[in-house]
Amino acid sequence: MTARPDTDGPLTDATARVLARAALDAVGAVGGYAGGVYLRSGTEGLLRMASLTGIPGALFRPWWRMHVNRLYPVAEAYRSGQSVHLPDAESAMRRFPQLMAGLPFPFGSLYEPVTRGAERYGVLVVLRPATPGVPVGAGDRERLRAVAHRLAGELSALAAGGAPVVWEGDPVCVAGSGPARDGPRSAGDAPDPVGHVRGQAGDSAGESPGGARAAVDRLDHAVLSVDRQGVIVFANSAARSGAETLLGAEGTEGAEGAGLTGRVLWEVLPWLGQPAYEDHFRAVYLSPTPVHFQAFRRRRQPPPQWLSVGLHPGPDGITVTVSAAEPPAYAPESVVRPGGGLGPPGLGAPGLGSPGLGSPADRASALYRPVALAIALTEAVTARQVSAVVTEELLPAFGGRQLAIYLLDEGHLHLAWETGFPRGFLNRFDGVALDVRLPGVETLTSGRPLFFESMQHLASAYPGIPLDADVGARAFLPLIASGRPVGSCILGFDAPRGFSPEERTVLTALAGLIAQALERARRYDSEAALARGLQAALLPHRLPVREHVVTVGRYLPGTAGMDVGGDWYDVLDAGGGRLALVIGDVQGHGVAAAATMGQLRSAVRAFALSGNTPEQVFRGTNQLLIDLDPGQFASCCYVLLDPATGLVLAVRAGHPQPLLRHPGGRTEVLDLPGGVVLGIDAEADYPVTRFRIEPGAVLALYTDGLVEIPGTDIDVGVERLRAALAGAGPAPLTETADLLVAEAGNSADRPDDIALLLASRTDGATGDGTAGAAGADEAAEAAEADRQDAA
Repeated sequence: MTARPDTDGPLTDATARVLARAALDAVGAVGGYAGGVYLRSGTEGLLRMASLTGIPGALFRPWWRMHVNRLYPVAEAYRSGQSVHLPDAESAMRRFPQLMAGLPFPFGSLYEPVTRGAERYGVLVVLRPATPGVPVGAGDRERLRAVAHRLAGELSALAAGGAPVVWEGDPVCVAGSGPARDGPRSAGDAPDPVGHVRGQAGDSAGESPGGARAAVDRLDHAVLSVDRQGVIVFANSAARSGAETLLGAEGTEGAEGAGLTGRVLWEVLPWLGQPAYEDHFRAVYLSPTPVHFQAFRRRRQPPPQWLSVGLHPGPDGITVTVSAAEPPAYAPESVVRPGGGLGPPGLGAPGLGSPGLGSPADRASALYRPVALAIALTEAVTARQVSAVVTEELLPAFGGRQLAIYLLDEGHLHLAWETGFPRGFLNRFDGVALDVRLPGVETLTSGRPLFFESMQHLASAYPGIPLDADVGARAFLPLIASGRPVGSCILGFDAPRGFSPEERTVLTALAGLIAQALERARRYDSEAALARGLQAALLPHRLPVREHVVTVGRYLPGTAGMDVGGDWYDVLDAGGGRLALVIGDVQGHGVAAAATMGQLRSAVRAFALSGNTPEQVFRGTNQLLIDLDPGQFASCCYVLLDPATGLVLAVRAGHPQPLLRHPGGRTEVLDLPGGVVLGIDAEADYPVTRFRIEPGAVLALYTDGLVEIPGTDIDVGVERLRAALAGAGPAPLTETADLLVAEAGNSADRPDDIALLLASRTDGATGDGTAGAAGADEAAEAAEADRQDAA
């Protein structure tokens, strides 16, 4: 934990003031003791805590950043646009185990999205006492929603005036109850000096002998009163006189303890900054239960000192008591000597007095991030997601800066993921065989992790090995799942450091979890590749070339897990000069969905080429899917088009409504009556709709992957697609198709596959269909390129 300022001074701009006021209003509205606002950042998919009140900002640094795809209530509220109310720890554990893994304390929490129209700004958060078994009342819900609505309006006004509505820095910490402050300040900023606590103890002058201050001053142990920002606002006589000898306070020499008040607790007593102790402070800031623990403090002159620490929470802060204690019968080595004995003498960690190297991870022994990593790995599906989770959770937990993951394939290790290393440095190790003497190889072949507390130790153990830095430390972990070698993982650190026995045990265990997740991800990736290959083989390679009409198709496979295989499109020569345009979406994903899609596509083609009416095509396909009983159903839209006259006969089975852009640019969502999805009801009816397409008009058929946005009503996505089609203008149809899928195609984690089919009647000015044939050739070539990309 740090108590040093992260900026030059208080943040006083308009956005900061609005966010600070909203945090205070939200806490007051629902009887909370802490709260804040998460705001979107300039990084896609990342929220940042922008304002915070009621709890010390530095103490909750691990929660300053929040990815919107994580299983946390803040992310859920942002993604869905819906409120999340957790009245107690039990409800939070059921829905959000990662939250309780990091904060396993009895508290209630409320999360309200801050939105205005289609604009999502962030999430309002309030922490308050738990109410086991009692849900959040309607009044509290409405009051919190009103604060969020007001905040959204203010942010919208600021945005209209040119002010930024994204957050990139540390949160603004706002003083709530307790001593007054001059306004919002950046997390970690040193507070204004305060000499006493209002309403708790008067000045020593004029106080009666039986007053509160006199009573506390008679105690023989140190008593400190700390507000909800972590600032010491009162110190009794024992604390003041023993500031240096008992408390080990820094910056109070010769002042008889006068330098205690007005300073952040962990700044003046740095030995309390160990994460094992931080968890105790988090507990009392989040729940009303007192906490007692023993702490270890190194002194400038031996011997070291053990202290008994008591934390007594209240609505406006906590009371800290400190007294001397006997050494416990057993103390973990990582607490007594962080990094001791693992480096050259004289390089002790500042303030610790240890002859060994200070280890950031020793001070990260609290198991929040390792536990969060273990839970997050169960959610990761692809190898890329597993690697991203390791980067986001494992590196910060142990103070690392570099990560590399190698996977074993046919007796060679191949680089699968890297971050933090110089560009191209690891390429020389890509594809190395298992008989090469390298630490990344030997950790896998031996099954033993290798730890090097300095780069010099690594160079001594492996003479001649290329190094990316002269200073630092490295850990090489074997990735072994159920006895099978999977690969190796390299963790890099910028400075020399030691690895305590506890750390080595935790890292080795986490390596096993990573290996299992990667093994599972490789199976998913293999099946996904098979599904993509099957899907690509079943999609049309070329679309028919006809006079008076141009058709263009696009297909994009899903990128999240096994979300591939269910969508398809087709264009058929239905005889009599007519074309059949088909688009469909099989429920489910993976190889099974791709196989069912192939059966449906074949069935539709067979019924259409036999001269059946659109309704008969759907009836026959529906019955076939029911007879096959694959355990899946499908939505579909079938359009029979006469290019010469523009006459359309259309049927729809549970599929999104098509779009039609008229020659003048007006674009509408068609309202076609339809039946239930195929494969459900053998007696289902599929009414036929007749309409006409003018020359120059564009008909758009698509699957829901193009318009569905998690947490947003599908009508919003349809309207966005309609507006995009209207704004495309009279561009070539291939450019229009590229425009419509561009936004979805750029998404790194697309949850569903996408199919798009566009058809446009040409004006027929040449009378010989030349324009239509040329456009169709262009579209066919584009469709073939798309098919190869999907493969």
